[in-house]
Amino acid sequence: MEILLAIIIGVLYAAGIYMILRRSLVKLIIGIILLGNGANLLIFLLGRITEGAPPIIPEDSKIFLEAYADPVPQALILTAIVISFGLQSFAIILVKRAHKVVKTDDLDEMNATDEDS
Repeated sequence: MEILLAIIIGVLYAAGIYMILRRSLVKLIIGIILLGNGANLLIFLLGRITEGAPPIIPEDSKIFLEAYADPVPQALILTAIVISFGLQSFAIILVKRAHKVVKTDDLDEMNATDEDS
């Protein structure tokens, strides 16, 4: 399972970097989304995949008696998902506004428009 997730993370990173290097703002946002998803999977993979009980200690004991799932990577990933959703929403609104003003999403044309003014 870890090997499959490592391959998926590599594909997400490669596709994200490829999309970021394109000239379109829409492809830039898609690349950032792919990189964020790859980073979330990487954090999940580093937290080790274990099949275990939830990390709740029974009332009659003071330590865990069996294997348990680590909640810290899961909490980090949930936080990262919320933050990346806000960043993606803001970036989409900025791209929509830039397209409305400049009438293109090509970065080279936007730079040429900026130099003309």
